[in-house]
Amino acid sequence: MIMTLNIHLFSDPPITLWGLSSRERLSRTLGKKRNINWIYRLDAAPPAADMLLLAGDYLYDPRIPEALVRAPDTILYDAPPAAGGRPTAAHISAARRSEVLGHLQNPATIPAPDGVTCLTPAELVSGFQHRLRKIQPPYVLPITVENRRRLEKLLFTGSYKGVTDLVTKWLWPLPARHVTRWCATQNITPNQVTSMSLAMVIIASLCFYHGLLAAGLAAAWLMTFLDTVDGKLARVTVNSSTFGHLFDHIIDLVSPPLWYIFWGMGVEHRHPDAFGGYLAPLLWLLIGGYVAGRLVELVFKRWLEPTGIFCWRPLDSVFRLITGRRNPNLLLLTGSLIAGRPDIGLLLVVIWTVISSIFLVIRLEVGRREKHVAGGLRSWLQDDTVPASPLIRGWFTDR
Repeated sequence: MIMTLNIHLFSDPPITLWGLSSRERLSRTLGKKRNINWIYRLDAAPPAADMLLLAGDYLYDPRIPEALVRAPDTILYDAPPAAGGRPTAAHISAARRSEVLGHLQNPATIPAPDGVTCLTPAELVSGFQHRLRKIQPPYVLPITVENRRRLEKLLFTGSYKGVTDLVTKWLWPLPARHVTRWCATQNITPNQVTSMSLAMVIIASLCFYHGLLAAGLAAAWLMTFLDTVDGKLARVTVNSSTFGHLFDHIIDLVSPPLWYIFWGMGVEHRHPDAFGGYLAPLLWLLIGGYVAGRLVELVFKRWLEPTGIFCWRPLDSVFRLITGRRNPNLLLLTGSLIAGRPDIGLLLVVIWTVISSIFLVIRLEVGRREKHVAGGLRSWLQDDTVPASPLIRGWFTDR
């Protein structure tokens, strides 16, 4: 049964972030698991119902509203009250609605009632984001015309995974932010962007098969870029879906080995002696290494540590930047084409994929042994006692 959540939004400014008003953003954030009942006047609220009181002129970290739902009789401050923090939200019972709302609107003259818990964002929500595999302290920030662009940038950077490959991490963010903004203004949905990336997968595959390697690489790189855009668009506009996630994941999973196969076939069509008759064994080795690596990731996440193998230790996170997955392998293929040796590019992809999978198998065994001895594993992103250089911490955390 889907529960009904009663919300009263006060101080709602006419300022949108990524095309969404505060009411729209909160509705999408909280509406996945609940029906939202917006209360426009407190005297019209159900007499015995708990309620969320939210300041619409504040931007809430997406984790905060859901956490506040699970924290009855709580007032949320944007900073510690002793340091001048302002109350911005509350989950409160019917009996205290008026006095709590009075405190939220006039904290200098109306004190917080007795018997409620006063928390800051950091006390309400952990800084570690499991789904995005990164550290990002939770925030509650005022929405003004002056800081609108800064808040939109914060939402965009906050939508990025912390542990990913070097292209996604350092090359795509700036252009992806501009394209994501354009998509949001044009009401283009994440699934439409994913459909365009699927079209690029097909075009790249056909080009590789027919030996049009440069055109295929252009389509492949465009696909990887769109793969970044669709996820960011879904998060900044709070417009994700189970189908969209599955659609995107299947494309990501299937496209790389298809590209390698068609690349090899295209090179061999143009240069029959390029692989000396060993193309089929090379491709089987490549596919085997790719599947093995993916299976190791699945096994590690399911049975050893739920954040995944690449979040276990700093070494694993650094290795994720260059591991034998789609974007690093596309760099190898691109470099080999520029050098005029696309056959060498495929050979390098085979070698690097196998090396990466061997590394992951070793890390899986090390993790298994450590869990047997210590009784459990914990990601270094959640454990400050794990040594890591300031440079590496800067790469993967946003403290």
